Parts: sequence; C-alpha cells; structure tokens
Amino acid sequence: MYIGLDLGTSGVRALLVDEDGAPVGAQEAHYQAAHPAPGWSEQDPAMWLDGCRTALAALMAAHPKAYAALRGIAVAGHMHGAVLLDDAGEVLRPCILWNDTRSHAEAAKLDAETSVREISGNIVFPGFTAPKLAWVAAHEPDVFARVAKVVLPKDYVSLWMTGTCASEMSDAAGTAWLDVGARDWSDRLLDAGGMRRNQMPTLFEGTGVIGPMRDALADELGLPRGVQVIAGAADNAAAACGVGALKEGDGFVSLGTSGVVLAARDGFAPDAESAVHTFCHAVPARWYQMGVTLACTDSLNWLARITGQGPAALTAALGDDVRAPGGLRFYPYLSGERTPHNDAQVRGGFSGLDIAHDLPDMTRAVLEGVSFAQADSLLALRATGANPQALLAIGGGAASAHWVQMLANTLNLPLEIPARGEFGAALGAARLAICGVTGADPVQVMAKPEIARTVNPDPSLVAACAEAHQAYRDAYANLKALQ
Repeated sequence: MYIGLDLGTSGVRALLVDEDGAPVGAQEAHYQAAHPAPGWSEQDPAMWLDGCRTALAALMAAHPKAYAALRGIAVAGHMHGAVLLDDAGEVLRPCILWNDTRSHAEAAKLDAETSVREISGNIVFPGFTAPKLAWVAAHEPDVFARVAKVVLPKDYVSLWMTGTCASEMSDAAGTAWLDVGARDWSDRLLDAGGMRRNQMPTLFEGTGVIGPMRDALADELGLPRGVQVIAGAADNAAAACGVGALKEGDGFVSLGTSGVVLAARDGFAPDAESAVHTFCHAVPARWYQMGVTLACTDSLNWLARITGQGPAALTAALGDDVRAPGGLRFYPYLSGERTPHNDAQVRGGFSGLDIAHDLPDMTRAVLEGVSFAQADSLLALRATGANPQALLAIGGGAASAHWVQMLANTLNLPLEIPARGEFGAALGAARLAICGVTGADPVQVMAKPEIARTVNPDPSLVAACAEAHQAYRDAYANLKALQ
C-alpha cells in the first residue's frame, strides 16, 4: 500500500492506494490561513503536521489492514512558501504563502538582476520564495540572521517524517534559486538573493527516496517501521502525474482556487517574458509549463460570499443555455495577476454594468472573465511552442457543465472530462511513492484517467468568444490606469 498526501492551503488530503495505484480510501483535515495585513498570507506549519496526523488517523481507522501494509508515502504541496528554520530546526516565523504579495518590490529588484531570468527560466514573481527571503532580510533582519535552512511547505512535512532536509526539482523550480535547465541550485541565483547553498535542502527527483520514516513517528502514526518517504512534487506537477500528463502534447486546465493551464514538455523551452512558468516536472528529464490565473474559483467564491448564495446555486441559475458573451465584463484580478501580466498591484472589477443586469448576468460575467484569463494563459503557452490539441478539465469548477462549455468555446479546444474517481495531486503523490519504492517506470504507472465525455467548442460561438476575449485583453491598460 502507498499514501499520497496533498498539502493544500486550506487542508490536507490523504489518499491510500494499492500496488496498482487503485484508490482504497481517502481522508481530509482542514485549517485556515491568516491575513495579518493587506496582501499578506501566512500559515503556521504546525497546522500542517496536525492536519496530517488527523487525516492519517482517520485513514487508519477506516482501513486498518491496508494502512498497516504501507510501504511508501509521498507529499504533494502548494509551492513557493517560505518555512524558515534555525540551527535547531525550529520554525522562526509563520510560513509566507504562495499568494502573499508583500515582496513585490524585492521581486522586481531580483528580476532585474543580470542572468536571473536566463538561469531560472522565469520571471521572479512576488509569490516566489526568493523575494520572500529578501523581504525578511529587509524587514525582519533579526529573523533573517538566524535562518539556517529554508524549506518549502511539503518539504517541511517530509522533514518531520524523516529528519532529513530535502526537496525535489518541481517544487525547487518555483523558488528562483534553481537552475531549472540544469536541475540544480544556482550559486548565481542564490547570491543574487542573499542566500547560501548550505541553507538549501538536498535535491532529489520526485521519485527519489529521501529515507525511512522516523521510528518514533511511525509508532505514533500506527505505521509499520521502515516505510519509505519519497520526495514527492509541487501540487501542479503532482496533478500532472495524477492525470498522466508527462509528455509533449499532454496537458490540463484546472478550475481551482487559482486557475492553471498546464502543458507537459519533453525539453527545457523557457520564455520568461510571456509570464509563463517553466518548471521541472516531478519525473526525471521532463519539464512542464503553465500559465496561472490567481483568482479562478476564488472569483466565483467572492461573488457567492457577497451575495449570500453558494457557488453551485449561482451557476445553476444560468441553466443549460451557454450563449455569446454580452457587454458586461468582469476582470478577475482580485489578488493581482500572474500570466500574462506579472502584476501584483492590479485589481479587478466589472465594466459595462447596467441597471437591467441581475445576479445571473454578473455570475455569467465572472465565469467569462476567468475563462478569458485562462485563454490568456493558453496564448502565452503557445508562444513558447506548446501546442495542446485537447486538455483535461479538472478542479472544482469543472463540475459546472455550463462553465466547461463556456471555457471550451473560449479556448477553442476540446475539453476532456475524467470519469468519476481519484485523479490529481494526491494520486500523483501516491504514484510517485509507487515509483520510488518499486523502481517502476513513471510512464507505465502514471496512466491517463478514463474519459467520461469530451466537451467540444460550439462553432456558432467561437468567433464571438474570440472577439470578446480580445476586448478583455485590450481593457487591461485602461483598468491598470485606474489603480
């Protein structure tokens, strides 16, 4: 048996699978982030460990025999977070999360440094780890002076499990300290950020074995001694493993808290100016690229919160009729935007509001605006040479048939809907655990899911969607000028 842990910003999911990767059971535990100032997002790493204990205890209670046969475990997790440890391995301050934008000035300064983009393959975004440490150096110098190690969120969990400070390529690629082409820490990037190589974790591939779980922790968690802890993956790389997106032409669109359009790549082909992320994949000798919309289902959740209706109720009110975009526009820059703008300061809004508009009109505009943002990411990906002919549609928003059809019309691509069952980051982590323990070929283990149906673009609406998308793109400069 194998376990994949998916460490998210709102909770952890523990998935137990058998030797063939078939799900046996899953459990979750939840926690919250803190927002002590505008643009700040932090979390106490102790909550992650408590969440893991809770989810694993529930898994043991539900499936005691299978749980007792565990051979390997791997963690997938949200990227870019900065967990700062002192010489004794104690946490120095709350983790600064991926969606924290306080370090925008430090990010711009690092991004302007000679060769930084060329080596990292990416713009230095405010959410990345390196500018967070530069911010701590400037604003919390006493804390910065005590930093012995910096680990990413999922790697803090692996450290707890093994006592070894380790990371892997897909997560390290989002720090702006990694030479993403060479798959190693870059002394030039570390120096630019005021860091040292001895402050970095040891690097593995995602299928690499960090080591056995500590005996004392295995006893505490009710696990057999000797369970191997595998390096795991960043959340989107793990999701790609979960849906079998490993080779050129494979990809998915995720309608989650943030929106992602991801394309697997057989080689390293960065184009930092496009604001596309170019990262190492979780399996050796492969990479992936993705465009990111910071507020995807978060935009719908925002509308639900201020109207007092649930997201499902909002989308259900639209019915089955997917029509051409109207004059009401929504710009989903509620937390700034990554692709294609790299703009932490821009903010969203509606334009074209009329006294005749009602709540369904506003809901439709929100879904259209996020779909246009995803189309921006697809255009940026194509500029790098990626050219997917179809995409899997995953994430919570993909449960809305209306939204998926709208997105297919906007992207002008077929969207494949996986059949019911496990797929995504927790399954990807479990598959990495299988490969790490058994030495199995990832291509064989990381099969694509069964497809329940394919949603094709409506030819009668594609041109109207393209025209509305262009108007959306043209409006950015005017919206920016209002800030």
